[in-house]
This record gives sequence, structure tokens and C-alpha cells, in this order.
Amino acid sequence: MRLGLGSYTYTWAVGVPGQEPKQPLTAPDLVRRAAAAGVGCVQFADNLPLDALMDGERRDLRTLAAEMAVAIEVGARGLTAERLERFLDLAVFFHSPILRFVIDGPGHEPTIDDVVGVVSAALHRLRETGVRLAIENHDRLKATEFREIVLRTDPEWVGICLDSVNSMGAGEGVREVVAELAPHTLNLHLKDFTVERVSHKMGFTVTGCPAGQGMLNVPWLLGEIRKHGRCQSAILELWTPPAGSVEETIAREAAWADESLRFLKPFFA
Repeated sequence: MRLGLGSYTYTWAVGVPGQEPKQPLTAPDLVRRAAAAGVGCVQFADNLPLDALMDGERRDLRTLAAEMAVAIEVGARGLTAERLERFLDLAVFFHSPILRFVIDGPGHEPTIDDVVGVVSAALHRLRETGVRLAIENHDRLKATEFREIVLRTDPEWVGICLDSVNSMGAGEGVREVVAELAPHTLNLHLKDFTVERVSHKMGFTVTGCPAGQGMLNVPWLLGEIRKHGRCQSAILELWTPPAGSVEETIAREAAWADESLRFLKPFFA
């Protein structure tokens, strides 16, 4: 399992709708940051989609990544037959061993049966290309439902992108999610967090923080994932709260990324 950065490590620098930076972080910028940080992997998700690049830009990105010894992982959102085919082609182009997908997209919340149908129809292409599909646990479905999708398709070629925080939105904690999904995890999103009671005592807030400074038991999580020997990469992600300005938030985000990498690197030595 290798440590990597992703486009959701630097969400604010890439650009949040309504709060775009003057000079957004580009795909080549992310590859260069990974190389400078000494990590060998980057994952491009739906906030910096590789299908938005022109053909020449994609070729240049692949060349740059090869020159800097940084592997590219392809990610997307909105699991439809057409989008799965499109991004599988991109995964092949970038030599990505996995294709990370969030099922839901704008106006698109398919049933489990629909997801199973789309994935099952693509199994022959997954097998012939050697790319494994990693479905991310997002906050609409329960961990048992993600496990059902894997088991009803092909656990050899379909697995999980396990995010350490997302399932809180479905009322599930990290330990119960790991218990269900660790055996099928192909990719890990390392995202630390804190949970604090609000001032009026009626509720809690979940907030991001640098890795190692929150409630996520990183050694335990990595140990549970490594037991099964299937996870290929662990991508640092951050939920960085906004500061006074976009520029200040981007600076905080970059500092958090640096702090997180200093904490995480010894676990991947």
C-alpha cells in the first residue's frame, strides 16, 4: 500500500464553487506537489476530472507523471454505464490499477439493483483491462449495502474505496464500516476528524483536522486494512474549514497537508 495525495487533499486550491482561487491548482500542479512531497501516487477525483482535459493535455500529464515517478489513479462521480466506460478508458490510458467511483451524482441516485446492473455489464471490460473498480462509501448507503454490491458483482474485480469519515453521514462509525468493508478495500481515503458538542449541547459537529491530530486511530485503521492485503493506496484527504479569505484557507490547507504527511510517512516507510 502506497501513500498518495489527491485532488481532495487540496479542495480549496482546486476550487470550491463560489469561492474559486485566482489561480486554481491544475492536474500537473498536483503531480508536481506529490513528487515534491516524496509520495508516489496521486488520485484525481471528480473535482479535478481527467475527462475535462484535452487529448494533448492528458498525454502531457501522463508524460509528466512518468518523468516524476508519480502513479496516477483515476476517479469519478455519477456511476452510469456511459461514465463507467469513459473513465475506464482513462484508467487504461493513465495505467491506473483502480478506478475509484462515487455512485451518486447531480440528480443521480440509482438503486442498488441499478448499480449492480451497470457494474455487472462492465465486468468483462474490467477483467480484460486489468482495472479494478473501487466504489467509495458515500453517505447515502450503508456499509452493508456497499458490501452487497461487491458480492453481487465480482469481489475479484469490484471492491471498495474506503473513506474514513463519509459513512458518518449514514449514521455509521468507522469501526462498523471497517468491519464490513475492510476485506474488500482496494483504496483508502485517510481523513482525520474531530467530533465536538455544539455550544447549546443539542448536537455535534464533525470537523476535519490534520492527520494524527483527531479521533481517527490511524495505526489501527492501517492494520485492519493491511490484514487483507488488497488495498493498493492510501490517499490523504482533508476537510479543511474555511479561514478569513480563500487565500488564507488555501494556505491552511497546504499547511495541514504538510503536517499530515509528516505524521503519515512513517507508517509507509
